[in-house]
Amino acid sequence: MGARPIEVHVGGCYAAGKRQRVITREHPLPALVDGIRACIHCRPDTELGVLG
Repeated sequence: MGARPIEVHVGGCYAAGKRQRVITREHPLPALVDGIRACIHCRPDTELGVLG
């Protein structure tokens, strides 16, 4: 799987950078709960209903 992610983005976020990988919708929620930060620009935590 590679290195641990450092940030979660919504698909198409302009701030995602070049080193990104696409994940299915069920993967970001556990990542956010485990402490991986949500992008402050696209707010995937808000999109998924997670309040941080």
